[in-house]
Parts: sequence; C-alpha cells; structure tokens
Amino acid sequence: MRNFLLGALLMALLAFGIKYFIDRSQLKETELESSNLILTQMKNVGKLVVTEGHFAEVITYKDAKKYYLDMFTSQKAAVVVVNAKVQVSYDLSKIDYIINKDNKTVTITKIPEPEIDINPDIKYHSLIPGFLNKFAPKDHNTIRKKVILQLEKKVQTSSLITNSQNRLLSELQKIYILTNSLGWRLKYNTTEITDESSILQLID
Repeated sequence: MRNFLLGALLMALLAFGIKYFIDRSQLKETELESSNLILTQMKNVGKLVVTEGHFAEVITYKDAKKYYLDMFTSQKAAVVVVNAKVQVSYDLSKIDYIINKDNKTVTITKIPEPEIDINPDIKYHSLIPGFLNKFAPKDHNTIRKKVILQLEKKVQTSSLITNSQNRLLSELQKIYILTNSLGWRLKYNTTEITDESSILQLID
C-alpha cells in the first residue's frame, strides 16, 4: 500500500512538473506572439496620413519706390487671384517609440509635427507698373512668397488641421486598442494612456 501511494505521489509530481513546463512554454510563446504582433502593428501604423483641401484668395501687391531725393514716388501694383491645393500630412514613420517586452509597455516618445504643402495657382488679373518702377522676375517671387505666407495662416485656422489631427488620433487609437487587448500598457513619455479619450493629450 505504501509503495502504491508513493508511486501515485511520484506520478502526480511528474504530471505537475510536465504541466508546469508546458504552461511556461506556452506563456513564453504567447508573450513572443503578442510582442511581435505589437511590433507589426506599429510598423503598419507608420504610414503617411494626408488630408487635402482647396483654398481661394485674392491678394493685392503694391511696391513703391522713391526717386530724386524722395521727391518723386513710382508705385506698381498687382491684383492676383489664387487657387491653391493644400495637403496637411503626418508622416507616422517618424513616430519614435520603445517596446519593452519585460514590463509589456509601449512608450511613444515623439509624434511628428504636421507638414503643410501648398501648391498655388496664381493668376494676375491686374498688373499696373510704375513709370520708373517696372515689374521684374523678383516681384513674381515676392508675390508667390506672400501668397504662401497668407495661405499658411489661413490653413492654420481652418478645419483642415482639425481633420488631420482626427485622422492622426484614429491611428493612435489603434495602437491603444491593440496594446490594451493584449494586456500591455501604452505610455507617452512618462504619462500612461489609460483610456481612448486620454489619447488627446498626445497631440496637445
């Protein structure tokens, strides 16, 4: 009877040991799969998010020069109509992040700034040269720079920026949903992201 009980005990210990090592192996395999899945997702998010818009603007350009000891002024003027295609983009391949497998944490350390690309179509509706102050190629360059500067200000206060930020947030939410579903934590520098609404602070 003692031999039977001893044998049964040894069999139970052996079975427990085998189960322990199988569970450990499965746990390591699951952890490896989850970290690889997160790494793959981070690479998939690393794409270019682009939002497009069109803007129209009428700009008046004036340039006055004085001659003969400032006794005579010659002014030239131009009225231009601008139709511009504008793109606001986030290059998400520039997101810097750290994946820590030991404590199951993804830490985002840097999010790229939006890139604004303006392609203006400039048409001159009025071009009035001064008597001594004629138009030159540099005037057209100056007008183009003024156009782009004015459009940049307009874009910054437009819904185009907001729409681009919403698309960025949508991509960042995918990271949070994945990490959360796998039992990982998502952080932005030293701040932990605890829910989808707190992702807003990533672009504040």
